[in-house]
Amino acid sequence: MTQPLTTPHVPRSELGAEYLKSLSQQGTDPADLTRKVVEDELVTVAYQGRFLASPVFLSTAERRRLAADLLMVHTLLTELPERLFDGDIAALARAVGMTETQASVVERAAKAGPQLLPLARSDLYRGADGFKLLELNITSALGGFENAGINRAMLTHPALSAFAAEHRLGYVDTLRGIVDTLFAECAANIEEGRRPVVALVDWPESFLSYEPRLKVMAALFDGMGIDAIPCHVGHIRENDGHLEVDGRRIDVVYRFFLVEEIVGPADAALVEPILRAFEKGTVGLFSRLDAELYGNKGALAMLSDDRNRSAFSAEERACIDRFLPWTRYVRSTATDLQGQEIDLVEHAVAQQQDLILKPTLLHGGNGIVPGWTVTADEWKARLTEAMDGPYVVQERIRPLPETFPADEGSGTQELFLNWGVFLTDPTVTGEDGYNGCLVRGSTDPQVGVVSMSGGARVACAFHETSEPA
Repeated sequence: MTQPLTTPHVPRSELGAEYLKSLSQQGTDPADLTRKVVEDELVTVAYQGRFLASPVFLSTAERRRLAADLLMVHTLLTELPERLFDGDIAALARAVGMTETQASVVERAAKAGPQLLPLARSDLYRGADGFKLLELNITSALGGFENAGINRAMLTHPALSAFAAEHRLGYVDTLRGIVDTLFAECAANIEEGRRPVVALVDWPESFLSYEPRLKVMAALFDGMGIDAIPCHVGHIRENDGHLEVDGRRIDVVYRFFLVEEIVGPADAALVEPILRAFEKGTVGLFSRLDAELYGNKGALAMLSDDRNRSAFSAEERACIDRFLPWTRYVRSTATDLQGQEIDLVEHAVAQQQDLILKPTLLHGGNGIVPGWTVTADEWKARLTEAMDGPYVVQERIRPLPETFPADEGSGTQELFLNWGVFLTDPTVTGEDGYNGCLVRGSTDPQVGVVSMSGGARVACAFHETSEPA
């Protein structure tokens, strides 16, 4: 058992509690389920064997509410240029902290491509008053795309298989939803009846460590009718207006490199052949380079800031108020939860234990400073450094502890979860847009960022469905 927690204990969902009870009654060792997952080579490559001994469960009502809220937030974010910047995408890019080089790249991509379909992964905490959205990663470079492999591996254990059948539990294949979105968004570049050639394109530096994951994706894509080539932007060559990798013509560039990596002219030159071919229509780009503009933490702050409330309907404001934590740019003044103007630094110093400082452009927890993890002097210094820069402060959401089987032996332990719920377009993938979920769990009640780099472990999710698993 873990040490007593300082936050109130709220048990997992009824399904989760019943599942733990069923394991206990049958005398099933939860570690047996973990061993089933570790036996899956592709999944183990993705997560280095760091799995939780139980899945999580979502009720129908929870799944539908999450999907509806995420779709609404996605719509609002992608409409920010029209709602707040008179349609000027470059102006929004500059406002969230992008350089002129980055603003130019995202503006060109937005003008060249077809409609950007919903594709995102949320970072959610379940707090005392429900799920809260910390970030919405709107991009094709989504970690966790292999999560359905964990579902499939765990279902080979008779205890979970029987429980899922009894309660009509199912799961969504996240990668299938991503592939369906790719085919829909890049339809003009995919010839019907022929396997498309898709380049899985990373940045030269990150490719050194991420290549094994891209090889996993390539293997999974092969079973879905796609010839996938892991590579980085330096491997791509232009030939007669088309793009090639190792002499093979590419139909679609699946983008794993990020806008934040395109810092200066040399970086822009690396992506110029891709952007030029995309503008000519000779290659599909998935997702467009402006996708991260809308998933930027600064864009989320624009939704939260009550100075922009007139741009949203009553229904949209209700979603924002219910679903988003208080988030503000680091500026000299802001508004508090009651809409009153405040001195931001003074407010943030007074509320240090309840705020977290985040850069708008970085990902993976980089550059984040939870106020409760640093001294008062360091907190004030970091706020001062961030003033008028690409940073936001966000209200701290305390994730409620959830009960899981103990790692060893009998009993239970309490974990704090980051829910990575995936979103796609319901008109493409069906249902309500819910596209699966990967959960990361930490034993630390004071955790600032529940991440793999911080020692978290992962679990898959099952949800109620009218059909058996």
